[in-house]
Amino acid sequence: MTMGEASPPAPVPPTGLLMKRCKFIWRLLLLSNLALGAFLFASAKRRDSMEINKRTAQKSHKGKASVEVPPEPITSSFDLNYDDFFVPVTTPVQIKAPIPEEQQREIFKWMLEEKRKLKPKNPVEKKQIDEEKAILKHFLRAKSIPKF
Repeated sequence: MTMGEASPPAPVPPTGLLMKRCKFIWRLLLLSNLALGAFLFASAKRRDSMEINKRTAQKSHKGKASVEVPPEPITSSFDLNYDDFFVPVTTPVQIKAPIPEEQQREIFKWMLEEKRKLKPKNPVEKKQIDEEKAILKHFLRAKSIPKF
C-alpha cells in the first residue's frame, strides 16, 4: 500500500439504540404486562363486588323472614375466598391425668437400662449419654420426682 491509497473504512458498530433494534420484543413485553395487570385488577374487583353483594343481601334480609338459599357453586378457581385458608383450626387442649410417681420411676429405670445398652460412636456422644444417665440416676435417687 502506498500513501496515496486510502485504506478501507473499519466496520461501523450499530448506532441505533437497543430499544429501536428490538422494537417487536419491547412491544410484546409491554402488551403482556398490561394484559396481566388488567386481568389481576378485574379479578380482584369481581371478588370485591361479590363480597359487597353478599353483605347487602344479608343486611336487607336481617329483619325479614327469608328462605334459605344455598350459595352459588364455585365455577372457577379465581372466585375462591382465601380467608378460609389462612384461619387456623384450633382444637381444644385436653389435659391428661398426671402419671403416678411410681410409674414415673419405672419409666426412668427403663430409660436408664436403654441408655446403658447404647454403644457410643465417638467421645462427644459418650459424654452426652453419660450426662443423660447421671440425670436419670439423680431422679431415681431423689425422694420425690419433679412435676413436668
